[in-house]
Amino acid sequence: MLKIGWGAFTLFAGLFVQAQQVDWDKLNSSTVLDLMARQQTEQGLYGSSVLQIGDNNSAELSLNAKTNIAIQQLGDFNTLFFINSFTNQETKTAITAQGNNNIIDITGSNSISDGMQISVKGDNKTIFMRNY
Repeated sequence: MLKIGWGAFTLFAGLFVQAQQVDWDKLNSSTVLDLMARQQTEQGLYGSSVLQIGDNNSAELSLNAKTNIAIQQLGDFNTLFFINSFTNQETKTAITAQGNNNIIDITGSNSISDGMQISVKGDNKTIFMRNY
């Protein structure tokens, strides 16, 4: 299981391959959205990625080897649980939470959820999804 739970700015996996192409001195609140869009586009080439901007965000992932997921949490106190380690099915998913105190809890993957994109905007939203 992968646990991520620190704030300010967490970026890994998908961009780690391209780190040499990112001008970190020019990265700010305006340019990070362009970087996120580029990361989302290139997700299929470089694997899963997590981007967190804010304080006290948490992402707990239990993934199978064929999972390709892009997660973006923008705001404070957002929590994501994503578990699909019970299957060998290939899954591509994109999840964005923009706001504060949002909870997204997803368990399982199937043909209906493959290619799913979830976008939560606002504060104090909760999504529970079970795919069996």
